[in-house]
Amino acid sequence: MKNPIKKLIQYIKDSITELKKVTWPTKKETTNYTLLVIGISLAVAAFIGIIDYILALGVEQIIK
Repeated sequence: MKNPIKKLIQYIKDSITELKKVTWPTKKETTNYTLLVIGISLAVAAFIGIIDYILALGVEQIIK
């Protein structure tokens, strides 16, 4: 069985090698994706809030 320290060192070396192959997004792409995620999150939150409000009104009418 290999020494656990040697296995860890090899894992780190392999990870560094793989990270060098990654095509990282540009700052502009990252900003655009971030704004897109925030926008979609706000839209979904608004949609769920509206549906919740409508359903709450419906339940209130049923209870009365």
